[in-house]
Amino acid sequence: MTEVQTPRTALRVDIVSDVVCPWCAVGYSQLALAARHAGLALDIHWQPFELNPGMPPQGENLREHLAAKYGSTDEQSAQVRAQLTDLGAALGFTFRFFDGMRIYNTFQAHQLIEWADESGKGHEMKQALLHSYFTDGKDISDPDILVETAETIGLAGTEARTALECGSHADSVRQRQAFWTGQGIRGVPAMIFDGRHLVTGAQGVENCTSILEQLGFA
Repeated sequence: MTEVQTPRTALRVDIVSDVVCPWCAVGYSQLALAARHAGLALDIHWQPFELNPGMPPQGENLREHLAAKYGSTDEQSAQVRAQLTDLGAALGFTFRFFDGMRIYNTFQAHQLIEWADESGKGHEMKQALLHSYFTDGKDISDPDILVETAETIGLAGTEARTALECGSHADSVRQRQAFWTGQGIRGVPAMIFDGRHLVTGAQGVENCTSILEQLGFA
C-alpha cells in the first residue's frame, strides 16, 4: 500500500516588532531564507511593539537619538549602520542610511498594519513600511506616506486614511502591545514559533535553520 503523505501546514510565527527596528528587518529576512532552504512555509503574524512610545510627532535625529538612548558614539553608530547595510544586501533587503535620518513615532503605522491584515495583507504592509523607511527614507509617521504605502500594495488609499483618522484600530493595537509586554517582551525582534517557542534577536540564517530543526519544523 502506498503511504499517504500528510500535507505540511505552514508554521505560524508571531513576530513582535517595530517598523523602525532594523534588526527586525534582518531577523525576518534570515528566518525567511532559512525556511526556504528547509522547504518550510511560514504563516507570519506581525505583532506591534513601539521602541519609543513617547516619540514626538516630528521624530528625532536618528544619530542623536541613539547617542542619548544607548550612549553610542558617532563611530559606533557608523559601524552598526555599515554592518546592517552589508547584512541587508546579503539577504536582499536594502538599507539606505543617510546623514540627518530621523526616527519616528510608529503608533499609526502599527494601526495601518492591523487594518491591512483584515484584508489578508498585514505581512505585505509590514514589508512595505520597512522598505518605505529604511530603503526610501520616508517619514512613516506621516499619514500621507502611510496612505501612499497602502496604495502600493493594492489597498484603497481613501479607506486607509479613514481608518487612521478615526483611530479604529488604536485600542486594539494598544491591547496587543500590552499583551506582549505583559509576556515579558522587552526587545525586538521576538519570534514565537507555533505559539510556544520564543526566540529573540536576529539569529542568522544558520542559527535559524538549526532552531527550525531543533523544534522539529525542518
